[in-house]
Amino acid sequence: MKKTPFRLKTAPLLAGVLVACMLPLSTMAQEAPPPQEKGPAAKDAMLHALEVTYQNPYRAMDAAQVKAVLDRVFGYLDATTPAEIISKSSGAPIARLDKADPDAVLKPGDFRLTSYEWGVTYAGMLAAGAATGDRRYTDYTIKRHQLLADLTRLYYPGVKADPANAQAPIKSFLNPHALDDAGALCMSFLKAKNAGSTVDYGQMVDICGSFVTEKEYRLKDGTLARGGPDGKGGNKMRPLQDTLWLDDLFMGVPTIALLGKDKGQARYYDDAVRQVLQFSKRMFNPALGIYMHGYVEGMRDHPELHWARANGWAIMAMVEVLEVLPKNHKGYKAVEDQLRAHARGLARFQDKDGLWHQLIDRNDSYLETSASAIYTYAIARAVNRGYLDKEMYGPMANLAWNAVAGKVNPKGEIEGICVGTGMAFDPAFYYYRPVSVRAAHGYGPVLLAGAEIIEMNRRFKFGLNDSGFMYQGQR
Repeated sequence: MKKTPFRLKTAPLLAGVLVACMLPLSTMAQEAPPPQEKGPAAKDAMLHALEVTYQNPYRAMDAAQVKAVLDRVFGYLDATTPAEIISKSSGAPIARLDKADPDAVLKPGDFRLTSYEWGVTYAGMLAAGAATGDRRYTDYTIKRHQLLADLTRLYYPGVKADPANAQAPIKSFLNPHALDDAGALCMSFLKAKNAGSTVDYGQMVDICGSFVTEKEYRLKDGTLARGGPDGKGGNKMRPLQDTLWLDDLFMGVPTIALLGKDKGQARYYDDAVRQVLQFSKRMFNPALGIYMHGYVEGMRDHPELHWARANGWAIMAMVEVLEVLPKNHKGYKAVEDQLRAHARGLARFQDKDGLWHQLIDRNDSYLETSASAIYTYAIARAVNRGYLDKEMYGPMANLAWNAVAGKVNPKGEIEGICVGTGMAFDPAFYYYRPVSVRAAHGYGPVLLAGAEIIEMNRRFKFGLNDSGFMYQGQR
């Protein structure tokens, strides 16, 4: 999408003084002090006031401006992800489904309603509804959750009785084989339930929650992993036996923590904390402040490729865990400290215009939208919750949001999203991953990011101080 650079001209000194006089002393935005010398000014006297051309707006968006971006995304998604059932053979709509009809399928749209990406999107719609007060966002999630609950009630008995042969419109959810099939969706169900949704989530949470906590493969120390037994005497190779994907820190751990709140059982909180710390022990590079994408248990060396979106899933997992983890839990401080260490690392690598690179520490890799949106959300949420200093991270989150917002085109599609990405041991794989507006991974994060930016900028004032954008106090 073609963009017009944002030009900022520093206000004249007199206007700055007049504005400053109307502000409380603690929030006063200052210009450079006037020169004390008398007589004609030197030619360098006003260089600090030269017009600056920024790639993206160098300011805080107000709530209406953020919502305008989110509304474009909503309009596109609402139109292209129907919550409807049709006949597979005829394509005709099925107005009422009373039994498990094997011919019934979800009406296809641009995105799947039961993918892990759409679990994030459901959470993003809930957050956008809460931040904007616009019920359309909330209803988007509730309508689709209700459809999934109805289909679960009709089809789960048959799938449970004959997993190999039963037909169902949402079979990957009813018979999950990986965290991707269950974890993020379960997170969205529990978030909606906590927010007051009247959908009956019991059966769905039992299916996805039990898969995440009891059936997904783990290493001997309990860490969630891939590449376990294949049920035929061998092992799945994803890509190798006993492989940790950083993505799984998000695909499973927020759900585990939310189950602690839902069931009132500390063992879930303990497990969530253990996952964060055991993933971090293996995969976090403390010198850089960022994570590697993949780790293979038993190898002496590991592919130190710092893929951006996986780092996003990691920091998002930590803010979600801290959201429900009791503050008196013995692991609370350790998770918060890990979040802060990661945020410091990410701050180090933010590009000048606000986004982050596909491989975070390789600035010749392309700038990627979905990861940047996740960082925006997680950092703004951490500022709002007090995990991170607003003075340091508020400007960083606003800079990131303005860049992410610029990736939403007039149709509401989001540009610059890396497509689905496995794990690899070489940089070429990550450098050359395609981008597409049909990559579902960016839509939920943009909704979450916008919602949290609205909350942050509603709570704190950010503006110019001697031309620099920074925190100016509580509102």
